Amino acid sequence: MCRNVFEYRRKVSLSCGRFYCNSPRDNSRLRVLFFGTDNFSLPSLRILNDSLKSNGTVTSLEVVTSFKATKNPLKRFADGENLRLHDWPLQQTGPEVHRNFDLGVVVSFGHLIPEALISSFRLGMLNVHASLLPKLRGAAPIVHAIAAGHTETGVTIMRIRPRHFDVGEILAQRHVPIGPHTLMPELHGQLANVGAAALLHCVENLDRYYRSLRTQDDGEATYAPKIVPQFADIRWGGMGAREVYDRFRALYSYKPLTTRLGAELVKIFRVSCDSEGEVGGGEEDFVPGQVRFCRKSKRLRVRCGDGKMVCVEQLSIGGKKVMSGQEFYNGFLSKLEPVNRVFSN
Repeated sequence: MCRNVFEYRRKVSLSCGRFYCNSPRDNSRLRVLFFGTDNFSLPSLRILNDSLKSNGTVTSLEVVTSFKATKNPLKRFADGENLRLHDWPLQQTGPEVHRNFDLGVVVSFGHLIPEALISSFRLGMLNVHASLLPKLRGAAPIVHAIAAGHTETGVTIMRIRPRHFDVGEILAQRHVPIGPHTLMPELHGQLANVGAAALLHCVENLDRYYRSLRTQDDGEATYAPKIVPQFADIRWGGMGAREVYDRFRALYSYKPLTTRLGAELVKIFRVSCDSEGEVGGGEEDFVPGQVRFCRKSKRLRVRCGDGKMVCVEQLSIGGKKVMSGQEFYNGFLSKLEPVNRVFSN
C-alpha cells in the first residue's frame, strides 16, 4: 500500500497499486483527466461525461479543480455524476499519471501546468481557448473582444506547451459572430458551448487532428490580459460613445463602469446608445462627461469624446443603492448647476 498520486477530496484511503490498462492502446478509447474551474469549463466537462456514459470515446473521466472556490460549478457537477475529484495543485506527477490517463484536457483553468505533468500524458494535453488564436492570447479574451468592438471571435482547440499560455499548435477553430449589442454573458455561453462541441470532435478524431496540427504565427499575436480595476474607468474625453458602450457590454454582469461626480464614485450598471448618438438641442456646447437629463426618455445623456452621446439608465453614487436615471437626477443631479453636472475620471 502507498499514498495515492492524488489527494481525493473525501479523504478516503485508496490503494494505489500498479494500474494497467488491459485494453489495447488505441486512441479511440481514452482515459481523460479534466482541469477546469468555472462555468466556461462546465459544458466541456459535461460533453465528455456524456461520451463516458454513452460508451463513447471517453472510457474514464476524473476532474482536477480548486477546492478553494466556494461556488465551484465543476465540483457540484462532478459530485452529482460520481466523478472523482482532485484538488489543485496535485501532490505528485509522473508514472502514476501516465498509467492512469491517456489525455489531459484543460478548459478555463487559470494555472500554468508544469512540464512534468504535461509530459506524463501519453497523448499530451488539449486546451479550449475562447479566441481565434493567435489573436487574444491571455486570461480575458471574451471581454477584450467585445471591448475592442470586434464583430467576430471564436474558439481554438490547441495542444498545451510548457512554460507559456496559449502558444501551442492548433487542432481546430470555430468562428462565432459578435452582434453589435451582444453582452458578455451571452457570448461567454455561446463560446463555451461551441468550444465543448469542438473539443469532443477533436477527442473523437484525435489521430486525424494530430496529423494536421498548425503552428501559431507569433507575429500575428494580440493579447487579452487579466482585467484590472482601471479597465472599468470611463475616460469621457478620450473615448467615443461606441467605445463606452462596448466597454459596458464587455464588462456587463462582471464589473460596473466607474466614473466620478465631484468627489463621489459613480458606478454605472446600464448603458445604451441613442439611435443616432448625436447631441441634441442645448447640448452643442457640452464638454465630455457633461450630463443632461432627458425628460422625454427619462434617461441621462452623457457627452463622449467624439461629440456623441450615450444614455445612462442605471447607476449608483457613493455606495448607495442602484437607481434609475430619473431617480439620480431628482436626488443628486438637479441640485447642481448645469455646469457642474459633469462626470470625470
